[in-house]
Amino acid sequence: MIWVDTILQGVLLGGLYALFAAGLSLVFGIMRLVNLAHGDLIVLAAYLILGVTTLLGLHPFLAVFLAVPLMFGIGYALQLGVLNRVLGDDILPPLLVTFGLSIVLQNVLLETASADSRRLPAGETAVEALNLGPVTVGLLPFLTFASAIAVIAALQYLFYRTAMGRAFRAVSDDPVTASLMGIRPASVFALATGIAMVVVTIAALYLGMRATFDPAIGPSRLIYAFEAVIIGGLGSLWGTLAGGVVIGVAQTVGAAINPEWQILAGHVAFLVVLLIRPRGLFPRAVD
Repeated sequence: MIWVDTILQGVLLGGLYALFAAGLSLVFGIMRLVNLAHGDLIVLAAYLILGVTTLLGLHPFLAVFLAVPLMFGIGYALQLGVLNRVLGDDILPPLLVTFGLSIVLQNVLLETASADSRRLPAGETAVEALNLGPVTVGLLPFLTFASAIAVIAALQYLFYRTAMGRAFRAVSDDPVTASLMGIRPASVFALATGIAMVVVTIAALYLGMRATFDPAIGPSRLIYAFEAVIIGGLGSLWGTLAGGVVIGVAQTVGAAINPEWQILAGHVAFLVVLLIRPRGLFPRAVD
């Protein structure tokens, strides 16, 4: 029964990693952009929620509704004003620009918020539990995983069942032809990044309530997000959830064997999947 609980906790932890990765997967699937500042944007959103919570005295679950439009605007403006200028056949310029953005965000947060670790006040939600028969799970991890499923289902619906999703797929496949049909790729890319920032804000909400955060943790969140995307298969949204679960289960099993192995076990699982399935578990080409 101990191992059942360990695996279940890993699955729930995978929901958090899937939230980290969903926005990254969306942006890569549409514009083939690897955003090296993705983890730092998650941290920025966490500080934004903390600021709203502190100033207005709101619970983080309410503060996130104010943070979401702000992060959407930041993502839209960032893509329209900066990232669109460096997109092209050469992948190096976007990598360099987003790497620079990562450094800038870390230093701005360090100057404005200090290096002290912070945490969002979760209240009773942090200690409440759900009884699922033979096992008991925390309410917050359960909400995290449920939110991951809801977010990925919403993105899947948006991408494949709406006019906006058709525009996303059109500019992803052939931006030149899409522009001849009246679609403006620059605006579509900006909208996609704005939506990715909405997902980032939801991920930041659960990150801040489940653990402490500081200006320097962005790169490690990026690594988890990147590994989940690669394990699941590039461009596959549901694969991203599977990738997050693989990392989460590997980490909890590793920690159960030896607490020092927790982080290492997740990276080892990533390498094993790459050796067996170099294109990931659910590559987009075979969806």
